[in-house]
Amino acid sequence: MLDLYDEALPAVYGYLLRRTRDTSVAEDLTSETFLAAMDSARGVDAPEPSIPWLIGIARHKLADHWRRMQRTPTPVDEVRDDPADDEWDVHLDRLVAEYTLAQLSTTHRAVLTLRYVDDCTVGQCAELLGRTVAATEALLTRAKRAFRTAYPDTNDPSPTSLRPRGGRS
Repeated sequence: MLDLYDEALPAVYGYLLRRTRDTSVAEDLTSETFLAAMDSARGVDAPEPSIPWLIGIARHKLADHWRRMQRTPTPVDEVRDDPADDEWDVHLDRLVAEYTLAQLSTTHRAVLTLRYVDDCTVGQCAELLGRTVAATEALLTRAKRAFRTAYPDTNDPSPTSLRPRGGRS
């Protein structure tokens, strides 16, 4: 189990850090993940410990964290004086990408999220989706094509610019 811990710690911590963007929260959730895994591993019908299994536990811990945060009022950050620190473009790009992902099928959304958001290898994606590696590679190619087609034309300032490219509306 210690070998799995050493191998999985960077994956679990990285997964949580990318989503929370807060090192102390990611550290706390990582600890909670491994504690929950140890409790589960001691059970009668304990699953085989693996990195995808630990990431699944981390997802649940992250969801619990987000639910707690919705119930807890958060203080408002101070407004920055330096306009160069404005991260609006990054935020807007993220919103457009999320909008585009929402337009895709569940399978395409799942493979793209696992591969590019969760940073899983194609082999890990295949394992999590219950497919062969070759089938997952083909699915990933189709999902990327669907994403590009559905991605809105952000160079067009008109109100209809959020319509997908490729002639669909």
